[in-house]
Amino acid sequence: MGYAVGMVEVRGLPPALSVADVMCKAARVTLVEMEKVSGAYVTIVVRGNVSEVKIAVEAGIEAAKKMNPYKEGDKLFLSSHYIPRPSENLMAVLPIEYTEDTIEFNEAR
Repeated sequence: MGYAVGMVEVRGLPPALSVADVMCKAARVTLVEMEKVSGAYVTIVVRGNVSEVKIAVEAGIEAAKKMNPYKEGDKLFLSSHYIPRPSENLMAVLPIEYTEDTIEFNEAR
């Protein structure tokens, strides 16, 4: 069975926490990373079965778009993507693998 990785990038910690929560509740995925990219940009990374990750990413996008920005016109949702079966090389280089801290939450196994 192939495991996927899904990412949603937002601006700000409150949107990141909200998106992470919604993604984990919307589908059977495991939150494996919340990467602070630069400034206030945060990327939320989840792992799980391909169909579940796709559902989680879509739910995360909707959650970010529903949040109210501090200033009118500010954009909190930045980007998203999911990879159905990431290469082993990608897994070795990026922090997207299950860890001892996240393995207990892995419902996909």
